[in-house]
Amino acid sequence: MLRIYFLQQWFNLSDPQAEDAIYDSEAMRRFARVELGEEVVPAETTILRFRHLLEQHGLTQAIFNSITGLLEQPRLLLRAGTIVDATIIAAPSSTKNASATRDPEMKQTRKGKNWHFGMKLHIGADKRGIVHTVRATAVNVADITQLPDLLHGQERELFGDQAYWKEDDREFLEEWGVRYRINRRPTSQRPLSERWRMINRARSRTRARGEHAFRVVKQLWGFAKVRYRGWPRTWPERRPCLRWPTSTRFAENCSR
Repeated sequence: MLRIYFLQQWFNLSDPQAEDAIYDSEAMRRFARVELGEEVVPAETTILRFRHLLEQHGLTQAIFNSITGLLEQPRLLLRAGTIVDATIIAAPSSTKNASATRDPEMKQTRKGKNWHFGMKLHIGADKRGIVHTVRATAVNVADITQLPDLLHGQERELFGDQAYWKEDDREFLEEWGVRYRINRRPTSQRPLSERWRMINRARSRTRARGEHAFRVVKQLWGFAKVRYRGWPRTWPERRPCLRWPTSTRFAENCSR
């Protein structure tokens, strides 16, 4: 069942598609170790229950953490710096379903002149673009509110776009020895000087490496739109955050 779950994630298969793929593809049957003449292929309802069982017990996060640990051992994942970023993943806005409603887990927000309905994927990646932390929220959640959860606590540098700029965070992190490389945000009263525009462009060359993960997720893996799950997800309890015990704001965000 775990191997079928991996196939479902890698090839962006729904539960019925995953069942059909095991019947149709000999390569997938070999990977899942299913013999048609000797075993019964799990039905789509069995695949769905197993997937939700992993989520309810927080095992998907445990799997991700195990993979991160394997990348750290041969130093494929660097800890010196973190790039934070977020992207919008659309969701179907149709109400043509049994409950005649939109997906209750999804929200809508405005970006520029366009409205988006769906979820938001927040990541923390090393300076080469390898992701070490992932958080999923509704699309109307501000990027900066997820910053404490995207850091592992061993950073010496922090990169991000203007959505993460905050003077209080800059002062706090620099007191802890973290070089604050977030792109500075202009204001109507104080536009950026040419010097700061050049600094932002230099920081963006490093920050842009975090965008590679979004290209893989949306274009190579095909997760440009999420599916309507049909019934609510049970989230595991969030563990208390102890990275910055002297920071009230960070502690409040983590406790939520």
